Amino acid sequence: MSPNTQAQPSQEHPEFDPDHIVRGIVRRGLAPVPNKELISLRIDQDVIEWFKAQGAGYQTRINSVLRAFRDASAV
Repeated sequence: MSPNTQAQPSQEHPEFDPDHIVRGIVRRGLAPVPNKELISLRIDQDVIEWFKAQGAGYQTRINSVLRAFRDASAV
């Protein structure tokens, strides 16, 4: 990719963000990334729309919210 070429979102990768990819690569260098499990989850439409409206990385944010709830419940 030439320096003047910007990667654009596509139908296959609607949330493509080079900065997000770089953060993932850097994060992998700092600590092991836990395995993720692919699941099917039904979420109310208004909830998923709210997360998506916050921008790219909405699945990561959903995971963070679920992790925070788990950790808070463990107290």
